[in-house]
Amino acid sequence: MITVNLRYKGTNGSAKAFAEAMISSGTVDLIRSEPGNMRYEYYQALDDPETILLIDSWADQAAIDAHHASPMMATIAALREKYDLHMTVERYVSLEDNEADRRFIRK
Repeated sequence: MITVNLRYKGTNGSAKAFAEAMISSGTVDLIRSEPGNMRYEYYQALDDPETILLIDSWADQAAIDAHHASPMMATIAALREKYDLHMTVERYVSLEDNEADRRFIRK
């Protein structure tokens, strides 16, 4: 699995308004229904109301590539422009389940 953390930074509540527009327009539901999408969730930090974090996980690179080629990317780009957002991106590749790490995880 590949997880991408995108931080959207705006001013005057624009990052939150962007996330709300993504949800209310149905774009988030469409992305979640794409083959290979495993997670697409927005979060807001308690100490930084002008930044929204998107956690976006995909089964593999092919699923990400298909998403990037989809018509939804034009919608996302237009909303980013509308709300004048700036982004930082971090990308993580999940490792197989690790027996040693399980003892630290409370379920």
